[in-house]
Amino acid sequence: MRSQKALAPIALALASCAGSSPAPTKAKSTSYDDLIALFADWRAFQKPQLADGVPDYGRWSMRDQHRALADYRRRLAGIDRSGWPVAQQVDYDVLRAEMNGMEFDHRVLEPWARNPAFYVTVVADESDQPAREGPFAFGTVELWKWRFPLSAAEADELAARLAPIPKLLNQARDNLTGDARDLWNFGIRALEQQRSLLADLRGKAGSQAGLAASAARAEKATEDFVTWLKAEAPAKKGPSGVGIHNYDWYLVNVQLLPYTWAEELALMQRELARAKSALAQEEHRNRALPTQSPVASAEEHQRRFGAAVSGYMAFLKTNEVLTVQPYMDAALRARTGQYTARRPLEFFTEVDYRDPVLMRTHGYHWFDLARMRHDPHPSPIRRGALLYNIFDTRTEGLATAMEELMMNAGLCDSRPRSRELVYILLAQRAARAIGELRMHANQMSLEEAARFASEQTPRGWLRLDGETLWFEQHLYLQQPGYGTSYLIGKIEIDRLIAARARALGNAFTLRRFMDELASTGLIPISLVAWEMTGENDRVPGVGFRLRTGIP
Repeated sequence: MRSQKALAPIALALASCAGSSPAPTKAKSTSYDDLIALFADWRAFQKPQLADGVPDYGRWSMRDQHRALADYRRRLAGIDRSGWPVAQQVDYDVLRAEMNGMEFDHRVLEPWARNPAFYVTVVADESDQPAREGPFAFGTVELWKWRFPLSAAEADELAARLAPIPKLLNQARDNLTGDARDLWNFGIRALEQQRSLLADLRGKAGSQAGLAASAARAEKATEDFVTWLKAEAPAKKGPSGVGIHNYDWYLVNVQLLPYTWAEELALMQRELARAKSALAQEEHRNRALPTQSPVASAEEHQRRFGAAVSGYMAFLKTNEVLTVQPYMDAALRARTGQYTARRPLEFFTEVDYRDPVLMRTHGYHWFDLARMRHDPHPSPIRRGALLYNIFDTRTEGLATAMEELMMNAGLCDSRPRSRELVYILLAQRAARAIGELRMHANQMSLEEAARFASEQTPRGWLRLDGETLWFEQHLYLQQPGYGTSYLIGKIEIDRLIAARARALGNAFTLRRFMDELASTGLIPISLVAWEMTGENDRVPGVGFRLRTGIP
């Protein structure tokens, strides 16, 4: 059992949750339809006000939004969901978590005032998540959606999408009043990347003068903004992390996780040690086998990655891992990427080029996104992407869990060296999660967290001179709980597998489990478990009563 001292952080977090919410009023409704109506109103309210297409994140606009949030929380508190089916009660808690996410943004995170990267609105690559990771301004332009050369109508549409950028960045100079050193300095890097993307886009525009001019204006505005950020940077001396107390509040009230910062740190340290120990044992067992060589040509890439998708889909079907849907093969096949001759490789490419089958397991993300399109959830609350990244313990947690689950199901039996890759991946996730926790506790700078993650990841594959390392640690500093979500979600899924196996006995099958889990949608993992088991004792604010042992 936990000591009273150990329970104190969660007790404080729960008390803070109660104290920060409007006082409950006598329930005026027991109607689920009223929750759906509130959800629609809430999602419209959550978007910033627009002026000439430019979102307003100014001080007074944000103050007014924060004040108005209390009315929405009061409306939610005025709905009595106690007699509803579990699935509907889960929807209620999704909305509760989203509202708490806005509360945290206004009270602690303030990305519009502290984080220059919040104003990056041009991105090149497709996210494997339901929504773009991290806090960001409204109006993202996702260049991957556009196929060049563009038609005249498409060029005009893209030009219009770029048009708000100069005014948004001009507004940002007034909004950014924070003193967070790391967020400021690494935000400069992110804006420099946007400038490069816009320069490339201007070149692609060719004879489409309207698009070229719009891209040029956005590029110039971004360049001027970077110059301003650099001029202001020497004065930025403050911490960037949210602090342990706020992190505890965030875990309980937004992520809906029954953990504290300290507990997550202990779990991540244990996972790092386990991964390194297992890797050493696998390397010893495989010492007489040839090492795995990465893909070395475009032809080899095309052949091996195409075969990897076919082989993995056959494995899922033959081993009855899950119900294979017609859209799944295409979802994986569309994301095998293009060969790169650049060396050294980025971290995940080091793994992928040695065994293309293995990383298809983490590609469960693409199954999730395809399912959202082809088989949307019946609840409108779960049909689209949840706000504030609260889907991550489910999306990142399951994708990470699939790596070890599939290894244990026999995926690597014919390629024993690939078991080593699974534990290298695990070590990297644990190391970067420890970095996130230490950054938010203001015990490490971003540079120190990056160096720690690099040093603790085996084989030197997470390079300090690479792009992956810095992108990830910067994201985790911007978005608390994201770096830990991969392994915390995996741990909760392991717990859920054990619970379902115990409850079902001989009726338990992996396919049944995976299909049940998929049917719940992309919601926080504690809510997934509640819906699958009927037990809510690990949902903070509902059934979590500080009576369980250390998770």
